[in-house]
Amino acid sequence: MTAPLPRLPGLTSLPVIERPDLVAEPVGHALSAWPDAQRVAVFEIDPDLADTATMSEAFGIPLAAGANCVVVAGKREGEERIAACVVRADTRADVNRTVKRLLDVRKPSFLPLDRAVAESGMEYGGITPVGLPSGWRLLVDARVPSMEVAVLGSGLRRSKLLVPGSAIASLPGAEIVDDLAD
Repeated sequence: MTAPLPRLPGLTSLPVIERPDLVAEPVGHALSAWPDAQRVAVFEIDPDLADTATMSEAFGIPLAAGANCVVVAGKREGEERIAACVVRADTRADVNRTVKRLLDVRKPSFLPLDRAVAESGMEYGGITPVGLPSGWRLLVDARVPSMEVAVLGSGLRRSKLLVPGSAIASLPGAEIVDDLAD
């Protein structure tokens, strides 16, 4: 028996596997190989509503139901280290302590927008942990897996994914981290 798709009141969503046109190419590729893809829904939005706070307000979705994916980089001994950090939208990634320690870098910072977009193959405002480049670490705040449903980017600004938190924890390479966000 297939698990029911995640839903949020007031949103019309469909199984993501039925609407591959609503996800970026690397996201679609990753979904085709991810067993939990059948538990993921997608809904279309106006691209002007892609930013988390704006989308939450427009659809009446509490920030605690959103999950943000931010990309952080730093260097150690000339080697660049990159991680995508997934945190609840009502928190912020602890870049200067936890991420710095996990990446073992001197000065972590957000990956420049143009690089994040180019290297991920996703649009700004839509970067998601599904389909990230293989060399990036995926750090997931320990509160995310307990989310009944998380609203995530789809790789495009014109849609969002609805994903059970437990499915986010099952993404390839996901590392569950206590205190990733504050």
